[in-house]
Amino acid sequence: MDLKLDPLPAFSDNYIWLLTDVAGNAVAVDPGEAAPVQWALESRGLNLRAVLATHHHPDHVGGAPELARRHACPVFGPAREATGVVTHPLSDGAEIELPGLGARFKALDIPGHTAGHIAFTGHGILFCGDTLFSAGCGHPFEGTPAQMYGSLARLAALPASNLVCCGHEYTVKNLRFAAAVEPDNRAVQAHAVECDARRARGEPTLPSALGLEREINPFLRCELPTVMQAASRHAGRPMQDAVDTFTVIRKWKDGFS
Repeated sequence: MDLKLDPLPAFSDNYIWLLTDVAGNAVAVDPGEAAPVQWALESRGLNLRAVLATHHHPDHVGGAPELARRHACPVFGPAREATGVVTHPLSDGAEIELPGLGARFKALDIPGHTAGHIAFTGHGILFCGDTLFSAGCGHPFEGTPAQMYGSLARLAALPASNLVCCGHEYTVKNLRFAAAVEPDNRAVQAHAVECDARRARGEPTLPSALGLEREINPFLRCELPTVMQAASRHAGRPMQDAVDTFTVIRKWKDGFS
């Protein structure tokens, strides 16, 4: 199936993902505002067939009501969160066929950033909202570190070729933290150079690939000795396990500059 992905910039650092086919059908993922989506639809002659929402935060669903109203399209989103706009609530493992496109995606429960956060996966694409970022992860606002780590581990177990389509352009600063955790990680060093060049050209660093994230993202590498040792040095004590390591480096990242 010939599908095209476009990250539409929104707010200061958000991305709204637009998934389209050759027939001009489109799906918007996490539209925090309607204007960027509407402009893309009109300028490219596209028909919006559905909206996908990964979680309830306004910068991911703020534009969904207007888009759904203007285009009379369904909104697929988490069953365990009250977004106020979802018409088709999805629980873990639910499969959907996107209207018009015919593409099938599966919903995965990935709590942590929010209590009912979901991801959508299909056709080699992963829409992961604010759970997994390139070289980083979201803050566990409504869940525990153990929940967040479990959700990240679940995403990391997906095929390496999956394109990682997350909600924010945080890659460059995330890579600075990744280099602090693993200063000898050559994959981190090389990707930092590439991403700095992309941003200097005004280009997005996304989508990433899950296989690359396993090499550069410290939050997907918490069971490795290099990351556990870095966490131990930062905390001043031995790490008990991967969840303990995740908890320490997530707090470390909060204060990193």
